Amino acid sequence: MKTITTTQAWQGEADCKTCSIRDSVLFSGLSDEDFSLIHQPIDQFAVPMGSTLYHRKDPARYLYTIRHGLVKLVNYLPDGNQRIVRLAHPSDVIGMESLVDDTYKHDAVILQDAEFCRLPVDVVKRLSEDNSELHNELMKRWQDALDKANDWLVDLSTGSARQRIARLLLMMGTTDDVHCELMSREDMGSMLGLTMETVSRIVAEFRRSELISKNVNGYYDCKLDELEKIAEG
Repeated sequence: MKTITTTQAWQGEADCKTCSIRDSVLFSGLSDEDFSLIHQPIDQFAVPMGSTLYHRKDPARYLYTIRHGLVKLVNYLPDGNQRIVRLAHPSDVIGMESLVDDTYKHDAVILQDAEFCRLPVDVVKRLSEDNSELHNELMKRWQDALDKANDWLVDLSTGSARQRIARLLLMMGTTDDVHCELMSREDMGSMLGLTMETVSRIVAEFRRSELISKNVNGYYDCKLDELEKIAEG
């Protein structure tokens, strides 16, 4: 784990110059004086694919900004199945329930090797109390997370299996809007309410039709226009 002082983080040292935290809208309204009030360091660290960043009901002491990688927020049901609430991408802030509750509401599971910056929640609370812009942005982020969860349920639980898989692939697009990322067939089936067999069959169909094709970097090149047509029905 790498510890970053606030001076390093917000003055662009320690490779933070291009970090999503430094330029994030969440913190854009803060002045140098605001940052001088932070006495606790920010931790920057990597978490490998398959690991869990935090568990449901763990003490909620931190917010996390995703620098790289893909994270699923998931609840495990009594029957052993899982309900995936949403996917979180680079620049997303997760663990925001820590602002209003003592424990996390979901497991945060790493789907692709990820890197985070961890911010103590008491620091963010203190800053938001003194800075209306940050407070308002936190509320916007919270509402955005709720909206995404609602859209997630609607988009991925309605329509044909082909439509739902196409929508999921579009949601998993990378920032350059050219590539998309595939997770396990089990995860895809859990999100979409489909069997692994159905997911595997349709993904294989998309590959045969060259709607998606794996490249040398492990991503899938996607024909986004064609996927959008399928998603819209």
